[in-house]
Amino acid sequence: METIPLQNAQPDTPSRSYATFKTVGAVIAAIVTWIFVATVLNLALRALWPHYHEAETAFNFTFAMKLARLVLGATSSLGAGFVAAWIGRGRMKAATLTGIVLLGLFIPNHYLLWGKLPVWYHLTFLVSLLPLTLLGAALNRRTCRKVP
Repeated sequence: METIPLQNAQPDTPSRSYATFKTVGAVIAAIVTWIFVATVLNLALRALWPHYHEAETAFNFTFAMKLARLVLGATSSLGAGFVAAWIGRGRMKAATLTGIVLLGLFIPNHYLLWGKLPVWYHLTFLVSLLPLTLLGAALNRRTCRKVP
């Protein structure tokens, strides 16, 4: 079987494949970071806040608990963006993809929980995912900038 070259087709080069794997790896590491940070902070909320665990089980959060959960999500998103940019060498592509993947993962969950929490909570969480992930990546670029 003969291969027919296509016009304007660019061959797959090792550097292009490496960049793709690096981006995919950065996104995976960023998602793992989001889950890790959220888990650690959630365990801290359970340990430090009386009755938080009961409220979490019953989805009967106070206003302050809802805000704490939003801060938890924001911190996790910032961390995920930071890690995505760190592994992706400061490129925003990995952080952007991370934010999109996080949205894809959380939209179905929030749809299922729509009636258990107020609309403002869902919208604040979902709308902030991508911008906070990008902000975390920008913080990485700023803190990791080489000093002349």
